[in-house]
Amino acid sequence: MFSNSSKYAINAVIYLAVHSSESNKISVKEIAEKLNIPTPFLAKILQTLAKKRAINSTKGPGGGFWMSEEKKEAPLISIIEHIDELHRFMTCSMSLKGCSEEEPCPIHYAIKPFKDELKKQLSENSICFFANKITNGEAFLFI
Repeated sequence: MFSNSSKYAINAVIYLAVHSSESNKISVKEIAEKLNIPTPFLAKILQTLAKKRAINSTKGPGGGFWMSEEKKEAPLISIIEHIDELHRFMTCSMSLKGCSEEEPCPIHYAIKPFKDELKKQLSENSICFFANKITNGEAFLFI
């Protein structure tokens, strides 16, 4: 359901929310190594998120990426919006171009409740909410 870019962005942002602060900026290389993401691909994603002000970044010696408390309060869906503009929630799960409410694919109504609930959870819960699951040992970041 998510593109690789969105998956990597979600994982990196949650990693930053857990491990970074203004006094503890993290390099792209470190995040890429910890999450097993190709460094050049992750660098592009993080640059996009920084440019759109979804995460913080500082250039130069001692620079890197981090998240302010304010940015951690954004809904997680905002990260997906910055990367994929939510088209994944709107497209057919079977990749059929003509699938719609009026002309559904065979699994349209089986998948729709799951997509709707996922979108709701990502919209109603902050990045911090999901990061706390890592901190509390309720969830893990394994890629």
